[in-house]
Amino acid sequence: MRLRTLTLAAASGAALLAAGVLPANATASPTSAQEGTVSAADLLAKVSSCTQLSSGKYRTDEETAATVPVCGKNGAVFWKADMDIDCDGQRTTNCNEDRDPWYQADTAFHQSDGKPLKAESLPYVVVPSSSAIWNYANAGIKGGGVVAVIYNNKVEYAVVGDTGPTEIIGEASYATAKALGIDPDPETGGTDSGVTYLLFKNSKASPIESHSAAVTLGDQLARQFLSAN
Repeated sequence: MRLRTLTLAAASGAALLAAGVLPANATASPTSAQEGTVSAADLLAKVSSCTQLSSGKYRTDEETAATVPVCGKNGAVFWKADMDIDCDGQRTTNCNEDRDPWYQADTAFHQSDGKPLKAESLPYVVVPSSSAIWNYANAGIKGGGVVAVIYNNKVEYAVVGDTGPTEIIGEASYATAKALGIDPDPETGGTDSGVTYLLFKNSKASPIESHSAAVTLGDQLARQFLSAN
């Protein structure tokens, strides 16, 4: 988990990636967003107001004030925050001790083969560890749960892949940032604001390491979310 303020990164152009076009066991990192058939604008229209679920609010970085609540909607929870870069898990070219001063070789949730996740290639989101502020498990959020990450009019589907500090929110994997056009550098990248994390309750991509599974299920859940809210 990054405990620092990050600079805003410019977003790049992106193309539509249709849901389900990759085999179910595909693990290659995404190259573009928007993903699926539901637009960022349609999803954001449903999360314009907040019914607060958390007992308190979260900080986006160690030195900032606590201003971010966890909000509830039918079938989902969401928050609006920054994006710090998580590069933990299996060592890869861009996620290792040399590239990331905060690198850890494990993730809270693991692949189907028991190994840690790969932050460089798998889009995943970090949720705050359970505390008096909010308990993600009690809200129907679990490892492998599907998340729509929305930034700069793009939608990227990810999974719940790791847990972070109990009082800080707003973090996702190297692959998530890269797909959304956010600088994925674990030390200097990320963005200070403008990211919406929409987590679908009681969902699970299977296997957790299959990005295509997350996209297929995420697109389905996003359409259900629009109908239910």
